[in-house]
Amino acid sequence: MKKFCAAAAIAVSLITGAALAGPTPAPANAYAYIGYPNNGQTLPAGKPFRVWFGLRYMGVAPRGVKYPNTGHHHLLIDTDLPSSFDEEIPSDRQHLHFGAGETETMLELPPGKHTLQLLMGDYTHVPHNPPVYSKKITVYVK
Repeated sequence: MKKFCAAAAIAVSLITGAALAGPTPAPANAYAYIGYPNNGQTLPAGKPFRVWFGLRYMGVAPRGVKYPNTGHHHLLIDTDLPSSFDEEIPSDRQHLHFGAGETETMLELPPGKHTLQLLMGDYTHVPHNPPVYSKKITVYVK
């Protein structure tokens, strides 16, 4: 009975996990990171600053290019990761899409405390399975 319960629990967790992520597989060890700016960094107000995107164990490909172990960056500004990873990432002021395969951008934010985080999307802007994202960093614009 214990073996059956354990197997059922594993099956439920696999099914649940699959339902919460997109259909495009990603390497289990893949991760994104923000190379610049650094967590806790203060940046000058009124001036654009460079945001540099990093990615390990995957490649970058533009939207619409379906190639194994690739995707493109989405920069999340002052927001959390989506509650579900099985839908297209929104495109708005808090979810910037880099569907041409860009690995950096210039960004200007109003004075204050801001968070930045990367989330990889597949060829249709849907997060991978498992989702590939960076740690959330905080920057201060003064």
